Amino acid sequence: MGISDLLGAMMQSGMAPSSDQRLQNALGGGGGGGGGLLESLGGLLGGQRSGGGLGNVLSGALGGGGGALGGMLGNILNQAGQAAGGKQNLAIGGLGALVGSLLGGGGKSLGGAVGGGVMALLGAMAFKALQGSGQSSEQVPLGLLEPRTETDRLELEQRTELVLKAMINAAKADGQIDGEEIQRIVGKLQEVGADSEDQRYVMAQMQKPLETEGLIYAAKGRPELAAEIYAASLMAIEVNTSAEKAYLERLASGLGLAPEVTRRIEQMVGLQPL
Repeated sequence: MGISDLLGAMMQSGMAPSSDQRLQNALGGGGGGGGGLLESLGGLLGGQRSGGGLGNVLSGALGGGGGALGGMLGNILNQAGQAAGGKQNLAIGGLGALVGSLLGGGGKSLGGAVGGGVMALLGAMAFKALQGSGQSSEQVPLGLLEPRTETDRLELEQRTELVLKAMINAAKADGQIDGEEIQRIVGKLQEVGADSEDQRYVMAQMQKPLETEGLIYAAKGRPELAAEIYAASLMAIEVNTSAEKAYLERLASGLGLAPEVTRRIEQMVGLQPL
């Protein structure tokens, strides 16, 4: 099982009670300030709302009408497609699998696809959050682009592992990952076909001390990656303790993200101001 499969399994496990809702908000299916990503996805894939295309199916499945999908992320895929030099370069296929996982589907065959969808979503969020901030490199994050070369593929794999580590690290911010959380996560890994080696890898990451400084160092000078790490961390915890709030403040400061950038990401996932 690859690292993308593991990320997909972790996301499907619902690391925090609000994880699924925050994903829906970011995708545009909830009421948390995100919006439009599914509608834009449908347009890119040729889905017509009146014709039962993918855009219609996905937005309908999440209960999103035109109003619910008309917010902060409305044209993000079109903007990213233009920046990338063509919509065909965008990694949009996994977003359908990600939505399917939110609806209770997904199993062995969807783990990697869900992981790819997570990276595409995080890339879209980073692209949007950094616009106009003075921190954007104006490059489309690799998670939102299909890898074209072996170098791209390896870099995306490294990014995916950093995102996975960031989620696990955030879950340890309040002191520990409790036994119930561990059992739920391991159970999901088993469900999607993770072998004993994969399970040991995740368990080892959960049992390590906090490695916040390592995450910060890995994202130094890479604002898109820094924004993805921050967004992924919000998906993994409730942010309802002083320890978790302090952790996110330290992470954002260390990553060098401007307050306006972190606020935009928090709005996308429907998180109230810290």
